[in-house]
This record gives sequence, C-alpha cells and structure tokens, in this order.
Amino acid sequence: MKIIAYSYADPKFETVPNASLKVSFNDSAGGSAWWAIADRVYQDYSGLDAATDHPASNPVINCRENGITPGAAHRPQWQQLVQDCQENPPDAVLVRQLSDLGESVAEVGDRLAELEALHIPLRIAGADPQAPAPSPAELLQQFQTLQSAQHRQRIQQGHARNRIQAQPPPGKAPYGYRRGKDRYVLDRTTAPVVKDFFDHFLLYGSLRGSIRYLQQKYNKKISSSTGKRWLTSPVYRGDLEYHTGEVVPDTHPAILPKAEAAQVDRILRRNRKLPPRAASAPRSLSGLVTCGECQSALRVCSVTRPRQSQRYLYLRPAACPRAKKCGAIAYESVLQATFQRICTDLPRLVSGTPLPDVEQMQRAIAAQIHTRQTWLGQLPDLVQQGILDQQTADLRAYTLRTEIARLQTQIDQLPPANLRAIAQVISLPQFWLDLSESERRAYFREFLRQIVLEREGEAWQVRLVFLLERPNV
Repeated sequence: MKIIAYSYADPKFETVPNASLKVSFNDSAGGSAWWAIADRVYQDYSGLDAATDHPASNPVINCRENGITPGAAHRPQWQQLVQDCQENPPDAVLVRQLSDLGESVAEVGDRLAELEALHIPLRIAGADPQAPAPSPAELLQQFQTLQSAQHRQRIQQGHARNRIQAQPPPGKAPYGYRRGKDRYVLDRTTAPVVKDFFDHFLLYGSLRGSIRYLQQKYNKKISSSTGKRWLTSPVYRGDLEYHTGEVVPDTHPAILPKAEAAQVDRILRRNRKLPPRAASAPRSLSGLVTCGECQSALRVCSVTRPRQSQRYLYLRPAACPRAKKCGAIAYESVLQATFQRICTDLPRLVSGTPLPDVEQMQRAIAAQIHTRQTWLGQLPDLVQQGILDQQTADLRAYTLRTEIARLQTQIDQLPPANLRAIAQVISLPQFWLDLSESERRAYFREFLRQIVLEREGEAWQVRLVFLLERPNV
C-alpha cells in the first residue's frame, strides 16, 4: 500500500512537523491499531524556509531542489504532489488536519476537487479509513469547524508576526505603562507608583509591607499575588514575555533596572525558604530560630510593663510538645550570640569550602551573549546581500534575542563572585552593630539556613546552619 503525506506549517508560531509523519489509523475491521509510515512527504511552509533534517528512509521533496522559492502563494510542494500523483497514483494522501490544504474554505475545496479528479482518497490523521463517507450535514459541520480553525490560525499568524517584531502582546498594557505605536511607553502618572513599590521592597524585603506602603502613600490597593507578579514580571524590567514563555530583552523602557531586578530575585528566593508571615516580619531573627530540644520554631513575642512604653522582646517556642515547656529566651541575647557565632564560624567555613569559580562562569556566559549579539548585528548585511530574506532574518533575530535573555538570566542567578571578601567584611562585629533590623534580616537570610538553640539545663548556646553547607540527608 503506497501512501504519501502532505503538511503545511507556519514556523513563526508552530513546530514544523517531522518528515517521517508517522500516522496512526484505527483498523475497525480487526479492532486493532496498525501503523503506517508515509512513503513520501511533501511539506510547504508559510513565508519561511523551515526545512529540517529527515530520515533517508522517508525522503522529503525540498523546495530548494526544484528552484522554487519556499512559502510561495501557490504552494509548490502541493503542485509537485499533484504532478507526481498523475504519473504514479498512490493509494491515499495523508494530512494532519483538513486546514493543511488551504487558508480558506475555497482553497480547501479546490484541492479536494483535485484529489477527487485523480480518484485518490484523502485520509486525515487519526481518522478511521474504513468509515463511510460523511453525510451532507456532517460535511457542513466539518466545513464550519474548518472555518473556525482557519480564523484562529489567522489570528495566531498575526500574533506571531507581532512577536517576531518584538511588539507587545494583545491586551491591556500593564500598570505603569501605556501602549505606544509599537511598544510600551512609561505612564508618567502610574510608573512612579510601581517604582516606589520596588524601592520599598528592595529596602525592607517585605512584600506585605510594600503593599501596605502603597496603600498608605498612594491609596493604591493591590493583592499579594499582584505584588508578587509585579516583582517577577519581565515587563517591568524592560523585556517582553509571550504566552510561549519566551522573553525578548530590552524592548521598552524599564521601571526596574537589571541590577535591582537581580537583587529582587535573590530576596524572593531566600524568602521562599521561610514561612509566609516570617518572610515579611520586621525582626531579623523571625523564621530562622529553632529550638534544638523540642524542634519547634521560635516565635518573636513582645511584652510591656504597666504604664511603661518600653517593650521587651522574647523568643518563645510556637508549639513545644514537652510536658515541661521550653522557656522563653531574651531576643537581644540570641541576637548578640548570633553575631558572635557568625564572626567565628563563617570565615572558617568559607576558607574550608570549595567554591565554584563564579568569575569564569560569568565570562563563559558573557562570551556566549557577545557571540549572539555579533550574529544579531550581521543580519542586516545578510539581508542586503540577498543571503537571507527579511522574514527569515526577523525570525532569526527573534530567536537570538530570546537566547540572549535566557543567558542573561543565568548570569543574574549566579552567586557573588567576591564571596570570600564579603565573608571577611561581615565577620567583623562592628559591621553588625551598625546595621538596622531590616538590613540584618537581609544579611541573615542571605547566609543562614537556620539558627538552632541548643539547651543544656538553664544554659543555652547558638548553633548556625549556613546556606553554604550541604543539608543533612
């Protein structure tokens, strides 16, 4: 049984099908499935040459071999298929879907008429080859479905063209921006609100606190999910993210600079290791201290004396399972003990731990970015010389920009290159005494995984678990 296959794809928004086009049919007579691999595959492409490598057992007629411009309106591969069918008729022609035959109902009808004139049946992937011919009502329903599919495909093609040109996706512009001619532009009224939100988060590292700050200063109410979406959205960093998950960098003015965006990402990563309330708590030890006796987390509690404004802070177990409850410990005592242990343990840990060569990793990724930027700059010359057409160059430029964005994200996620120098600085006791509580909280969560209070009767001592250490399995 000789079977040939035909497919039509738009590389701008869909994956080009593999030339083997392995199609499954349901054999209703035997009640089992048998597999048919097309003897020959014809592929047309919309506007671009998207030819791929194909197995030698399933040769594909390439548009270049016939001297025909790929993506021409007359579909050269379909014309070649019809010509070959006249000389050597196959038993069936396979297509992935009916819409592969044309971009309108009229075009599909013309190509069905060509196959009918050659007395060659059409098979659609997944259809039953033994099924009877559809009734007029079923045929009408199929054509209505075809019209809807073609309308949806035209919308996808329009969105794909805009995406390749790095234009904003459809829909309302994000808060802080408004739509320009072909890109987002800053909204002078709302952009300062978003910028102030980012600055407050960078200063205090508290999502809920930044949300409260917006409400108090600007009377702008947003939910926690909206605030987190602002912090992680590429739009506010000057990039565009599409529904495909691809990011195109530097398409419009940024509200959050790249360096500050990397800091925001670090804060969010370290906050994910903490309970939600502890991540936004004002005290630097919140969410980090654990009792080594009862394994309970310690909560920061404050008490006052009657008719006195001074507050006393304590660390108390949140859920101690022991009959004789573990007692509370003064917050300031634990804080000072933590300073001392950091100044003693951190230099020894850093000097004895093999650290990755971050500078070499940064240079390697930066070299890859530079190479892609060089390729990007060569595309206009290739178009001018006639080596590439404009549509192919636009698609290649889009791919290179998304790769640059991905590599830049890898650089932003690398740890600091001067970690040993930073460890020496924060190992000085005076360094911790000059910091505010919010600044201490930032440094604690950057280096500490846990603070364990180990009790020995009435006495106790602090044991630190650093993020540089491998967790016990």
